[in-house]
Amino acid sequence: MGLVSLDEIRAARELIAGKVHCTPVFSSRSLSEATGLQVVVKAECLQKTGSFKPRGALVRLAHLSEAEKRPGVITVSAGNHAQGLAYAAAVHQVACTVVMPAAANPRKAAAARGYGAEVILSGQMSEVFERCKEIQEQRGLTFVHPFDHPDIIAGQGTLGLELLEQAPEVNAIVVPIGGGGLISGVAAAARALKPGIKVFGVEPEGAAAMQRSLEAGKPVRLDRIETMADGLAAPFAGENTFEHVRSLVERVVLVSEAALAEAVLFILERAKLVVEPAGAAGVAALLSRALVLPPGTRVAVVLSGGNLDPARLRQLLASA
Repeated sequence: MGLVSLDEIRAARELIAGKVHCTPVFSSRSLSEATGLQVVVKAECLQKTGSFKPRGALVRLAHLSEAEKRPGVITVSAGNHAQGLAYAAAVHQVACTVVMPAAANPRKAAAARGYGAEVILSGQMSEVFERCKEIQEQRGLTFVHPFDHPDIIAGQGTLGLELLEQAPEVNAIVVPIGGGGLISGVAAAARALKPGIKVFGVEPEGAAAMQRSLEAGKPVRLDRIETMADGLAAPFAGENTFEHVRSLVERVVLVSEAALAEAVLFILERAKLVVEPAGAAGVAALLSRALVLPPGTRVAVVLSGGNLDPARLRQLLASA
């Protein structure tokens, strides 16, 4: 199983040109002072659909044959990939079905419907892949994996290309991990362009599929998931993403729910950006010292998503 190449990521950028935003990079004096580092943030929370997900989805659909597109596509998602694929399907004029856990964020489900997708709510996150497979076979749909496909990884890697063009001075990048598609693509791009750069991953303590997989030496499935960061609640690490992380990522660290909550509010107050718990994981790692880097390190943190449920925000503000 090979790793995605820089050429593939550059080709992916050509495929999605004009269909996604080149999201901004901001310096953060508050975060720099709080951590003793030189911090910039990549505000992917301002991307179309509110997260990085359209990048990979657009690339995957661009590579499907007409025969694969004709019946429509289907996927599973806690929310952000649902919106990303629904948007990409609308761009490519392909029918889209998404299977989401019954307790999925209703606003994310509504947003996916708004882009034209059929949304099916069913069971727990650990069960939705089986339900998706049943529907796929019944209807003859084409499955688009939310993270574990080279096209998806290449598409997410376009964020890494942008980041190093916008902030070429950085020597470390911190990326949230759900299934691992984003960190795989970013690491593939960054390490090819700047071999000495270090890429770090962040998972919630209650959804640590990638760290558990690294410990086991192979992809593993979690028996239980408990985190407010629904965007990082993948029940397993993928074969492709595991190989990328094992080969290219320096270390994966875990953050607590309290650290995620603090990071969401810190970003809101100091950077004036609305970021969901999944998107705030990198900031949580730095503020909580789950990830400690040498003083003065020039580090970029990817704010991967901004689809924060207002009810969750009210809860966080009330407990602050």
